[in-house]
Amino acid sequence: MRIRGLGVIDDALLKLSRGFTVITGETGAGKTMVVTGLGLLFGGRGDSSLVRPGANGASVEGRIAVDPAGPAAARALEAGAELDDDELLITRTISAEGRSRAYLGGRAVPVGVLGELAGDLIAVHGQSEQQQLLNPARQRAALDRYAGEAVAVPLSRYVTAYERLREVTAQLHEITARARERAQEADLLRYGLAEIEAAAPQPGEDAELAAEIERLSHADALKTAATGAHEALLGDPAAADGVDAVGLVGAARSALEHVRHHDPALAELADRLAEVSYLLSDVATDLASYAENVDADPARLAALQERQATLTGLMRKYGDTIEDVLAWAEQAGKRLADLEGDDERVDELQAEQAELRAELSALAAEISAARRAAAERFGAAVAAELTQLAMPHARVQVAVSRTEDPDGLEIDGARYAYGPHGVDDVEILLTPHPGAVPRPLAKGASGGELSRVMLAVEVVFAGADPVPTFVFDEVDAGVGGKAAVEIGKRLAKLARSAQVIVVTHLPQVAAFADRHLLVVKADDGTVTRSGVIALDEEERVRELSRMLAGLEDSELARAHAEELLAAAAAAKAQ
Repeated sequence: MRIRGLGVIDDALLKLSRGFTVITGETGAGKTMVVTGLGLLFGGRGDSSLVRPGANGASVEGRIAVDPAGPAAARALEAGAELDDDELLITRTISAEGRSRAYLGGRAVPVGVLGELAGDLIAVHGQSEQQQLLNPARQRAALDRYAGEAVAVPLSRYVTAYERLREVTAQLHEITARARERAQEADLLRYGLAEIEAAAPQPGEDAELAAEIERLSHADALKTAATGAHEALLGDPAAADGVDAVGLVGAARSALEHVRHHDPALAELADRLAEVSYLLSDVATDLASYAENVDADPARLAALQERQATLTGLMRKYGDTIEDVLAWAEQAGKRLADLEGDDERVDELQAEQAELRAELSALAAEISAARRAAAERFGAAVAAELTQLAMPHARVQVAVSRTEDPDGLEIDGARYAYGPHGVDDVEILLTPHPGAVPRPLAKGASGGELSRVMLAVEVVFAGADPVPTFVFDEVDAGVGGKAAVEIGKRLAKLARSAQVIVVTHLPQVAAFADRHLLVVKADDGTVTRSGVIALDEEERVRELSRMLAGLEDSELARAHAEELLAAAAAAKAQ
């Protein structure tokens, strides 16, 4: 992983190996920025506050080994990424202005895609995650994850049924709460449909009416104009010396006929005059017919105007055109059918509501039983871990309880409040020593005890997680001595089956690592490439000496460091 411009890190390259890798360094050296960088690679929130002061931006690049047949590789390929020898290159950048971009396998992708990969590739456990685990909702989610398919399968069906029940209940409420409004709406729709049905408008009728009314309103003027045009073409029969257009064109044609054979051009002009003569005769005939058929009909005009007023009234209420009015009537009919079917619809919805509640009751009972069984296994597993962490008498139990509610789901003859995750309230309780009263985690342990309990919980949950990489960021805070040694043992045990990356201040934990990375600031307060060092055995002794006594060259501290490394090696070999 390469980090540039992130926090105090200027430009650093980290080679993270298999097994147990520990990252140490003095306070403020930038160790947590390594965890932050991993978080950014997998969709964590990025903003300008993470960019190193004076830098144009920050970037994190990681090369991740993936199973080419696994879900992470499938999701990456779906997003357009390319695998490189079963490895996936992920890049995340943040500008100084806070703009964030993500790249997967050489392809730009939404940041959310990186978050989707995280669930299959990495689990980050830190003090913030510990604090979140104190929340009962997170405890329920953690228990469900630990329970596996025994809870996941019925819970998936439960969530689907729960969402459908919410929809059905909302529809019932909408129908019953607005019964009066819906009745008024139905009356208005019936009135409008009856008005349109009585008028029986036809598509395009408004335009046809307007055209005919225009013609009838000017019948006298139209007839006079047609008659005058006809007389201009053929002449007035009552006039003895009338001159008309057809006669003049005929005379022009006759003037050319006796000489047309002398010149083809003149013959063509004569033919054209013949065509004009025929056309004028046809137009004259049509004008005569038109003038004969145009008659003023006051009764017809009044009827048409009355019909036009009726259609105009419809268009004023229901649409700009007759087509719009007809479309409104079609939609109104469908809506009226829905409204008139309310009673039948209420019966259907109430029946479905009862079926869904019965289904939810059965699923909630199944989920609750699976949670209780998982809670017992979980308590036993955490107790075993606490014994190894120098808390042999402490007990952790997961309380799975219900709250009675007369409107809730019926289970075994009683009714319980329910929500999107079932009827159970889940809370992790701690009994620190025999005789003590079980109390919630946040109230039942000291700082050191809480760190050990939370680590035990994390390790147990980690065993239920199928991811290949676990990151622990100072989850050992407040712990020391023998308990710290036991924490190192538990992390080393986890590293036998997964890659484990740990940021720690405890030499007892660091001694168990397979690979030790040291983060060192430069003189200007930044971490450069040379500031992330993979320590050899001698360098590990010096770093552990510093962590033990603050003195790298103290002979006593060196002896203690060597003893720690030897003890850790012996414990890992068992």
